[in-house]
Amino acid sequence: MGELALTAKVSHVPTMLLSERPGRLQGTRQSSIDAHHEIGRRARALGVDTIVVLDTHWMVNAGYHINANAKFEGVYTSHEFPQFIQGLEYSYTGNPELGDLIAKEAMAAGVHTLSHHVPTLDLEYGTLVPMRYMNAKSDLKVVSVAAYCTVHSFDSSRKLGAAIRKAIEASDNKVLLVASGSLSHKIWENELYEANNGTFTISREFNRQCDLRVLELWEKGEISTFLKMLPDYAVYCTGEGTMHDTFMLFGALGWDAYAGKGEIVGPYFPSSGTGQANVIFPVQ
Repeated sequence: MGELALTAKVSHVPTMLLSERPGRLQGTRQSSIDAHHEIGRRARALGVDTIVVLDTHWMVNAGYHINANAKFEGVYTSHEFPQFIQGLEYSYTGNPELGDLIAKEAMAAGVHTLSHHVPTLDLEYGTLVPMRYMNAKSDLKVVSVAAYCTVHSFDSSRKLGAAIRKAIEASDNKVLLVASGSLSHKIWENELYEANNGTFTISREFNRQCDLRVLELWEKGEISTFLKMLPDYAVYCTGEGTMHDTFMLFGALGWDAYAGKGEIVGPYFPSSGTGQANVIFPVQ
C-alpha cells in the first residue's frame, strides 16, 4: 500500500543555480536552496522513495502528460534563459510503473492522460531545478507531470490531482508531491527590467499583496477560503502555468476537505517580477 507522505509548493527560479557560482548573484537565493534541501531531508525522514513533480515549465496543448521514463540523463540548457541555465548535467532514475498508474487512474476519472516512455523526452527545468537540491544524490525516483496546461479546465486539473493521490495509494511507493511553480508570475516588461532592478523586485504591488494574503491563508489553514479565490488569483496575478500545479496539489490533498496548514520554509521573495515561496503542506 503506497502513501502520499509529503507535499510542497516550491520555487524553481533559474537564479538559484547562479546563486551557487561566483558573481553578483552568488548567495542571493541561498534561502530557497536551503528550503529545497529541507524538503528533501523531511521526505527522506518519512521514507519517501519517489518524487512526483508537477512541472509548470512543461507546456502541453492537448490532454495531460506524464514523463514516465525509466531513466533521465542528459545535459540541459534552457531555451527560455540560456544565460541562466546551460550545460546542466543530470541523471535520475524514473518510476515507470507509478507514472502509468497515475495515467490509468486519471483516465478512469474521465481525465484524458497519457504516460510516456520515450527516451528522447527530456525533463524541463521546473523539474530539474528542484531535483538538483531535493535529490542531489539521485537516490529518489522521479516522475514528471506536465502542469503548464493551455487548454485544460481547472476542475480537470483538480481531478488529476485526486487521481495522482489514488494512484500513489495503490502503488508500493512513498511519495513526495511537488508543485513546482511561482505564486504571482508577471515577469517585468523587457524595457522596464533593468531600471527596476528586475532580478530582485516584483512587477506589480497588487500581485505582491495577493501573494502575501495567500501565504497568510495557507499558514492559518484557511484552505477553503484560498480555494475560492484560486481561479481568479491564477488569472489576475498571472500564475505560472495558470497555477494548474496548485489545482493538482490541492486535488491530491483532498481539496476543500484538507484541514492542514502550510509551513513557509524560508522567506517569500521576488524574482524577475514574480513572487516566489517554498511551502510544505503536511498530508492528513
